[in-house]
Amino acid sequence: MSHTDEYHRNMVRMLELIWGEGYMAPGGPGNVARLLEGTNPAAKRILDIGCGIGGPAREMVTTHGANVVGIDLEAPLVARANADAATAGLTDRCAFMQVDPGPLPFDDESFDIVTSAGAVTQTDDKTSMFAEVFRVLRPCGYFRCYEWTDSGREYSEDMRYWFELEGLTYALVTQEYLGELLRSKGFESVETIDASDWYTAEARREYELIRGDLYETLVEQLGEEDANHFVEDWRMLANVCESRELLTGYCRAVKPATSRAGGAID
Repeated sequence: MSHTDEYHRNMVRMLELIWGEGYMAPGGPGNVARLLEGTNPAAKRILDIGCGIGGPAREMVTTHGANVVGIDLEAPLVARANADAATAGLTDRCAFMQVDPGPLPFDDESFDIVTSAGAVTQTDDKTSMFAEVFRVLRPCGYFRCYEWTDSGREYSEDMRYWFELEGLTYALVTQEYLGELLRSKGFESVETIDASDWYTAEARREYELIRGDLYETLVEQLGEEDANHFVEDWRMLANVCESRELLTGYCRAVKPATSRAGGAID
């Protein structure tokens, strides 16, 4: 399976049923607010990497007053994001593009803020990704991301089973590594903020929801086979969160007013 066909229709619908219409990462509008905290986003130009079907980007526009370009690997997700933006009358301030891995198709210093909710998690070459984020940010621009990370320990059988259930590309590293890598690329004011306690509780709540009150809706909309698959997926997700093998958190960083891109780290 290629990376570009990982998020099939039933998976997207499942994520929306759990996390809200337009959302493919947890936390909904509250998580968008946490990502943008301290960035003064009104009238700013934001690049949202891994935009999915565009719910967070639309929230950045309607609630926070930003202008947003969203990019994603998967063309069907981008098509849905653009269609929903058109329905909402937001195409003058919110646009989405399919972009392949590699150099970003934007000029140097063309964004005030760059965000990600899950794209770093699924990117193997984080060094090049952060270098590109640094390049397209304007001086004093902000990088904000919310990502899944790991503990640095060898993966247990439960963790490997969860990866199998997910069927997605993951390239997990520790939060500490992400912070070190951002510093090595020239970013300043780097913070890593652990949010594992919050999402561990959320994962357990989500599991109880989809195997309980939401189960009949899942069967009706996805079919029994996929519904049962996602229930098992979320059971294991809750387990690996509770064992602290799967962690979640935020990274915050600022491009200096005068800067030179950094080098690699080991």
